[in-house]
Amino acid sequence: MTITFDDNLITGNDTIDEQHQELISRISDFVKACEAGDSKIKAVKMLDYLDEYTNFHFNAEEELQKQVNYPELSKHHEKHEEFKKTIQSLYVYLDDIEGPDEKFTQVVKTKVVDWLFGHIKTYDRSIAEYINIVDNPERL
Repeated sequence: MTITFDDNLITGNDTIDEQHQELISRISDFVKACEAGDSKIKAVKMLDYLDEYTNFHFNAEEELQKQVNYPELSKHHEKHEEFKKTIQSLYVYLDDIEGPDEKFTQVVKTKVVDWLFGHIKTYDRSIAEYINIVDNPERL
């Protein structure tokens, strides 16, 4: 499966978009390692790599929302927490198997890739639109 940042994922906020590009690159690397049947150790390291950047990105995104008094911050935070729980469940899953198998890879595609792409196209675009309105009040 090819996982790339494309025009459908652009929010219009440079900071968010740059971080999404990095996050999607890390997810792509993780999925490739899973599809290749890499060792459990490598899969865990790749998941660590993804988990680290996910936390950085979510914190940065929520800080940006606080700065502009984004009214949906708590709802957005809940969605981020949901995703973090998914990442933690992947650690548990990996702990129970020898290495990433086809079922694990499918879970990653559904609960990580599909979730993130949907989140970007809805929740994160809303933030970018709100910031654009706040930064350009004369447009109202």
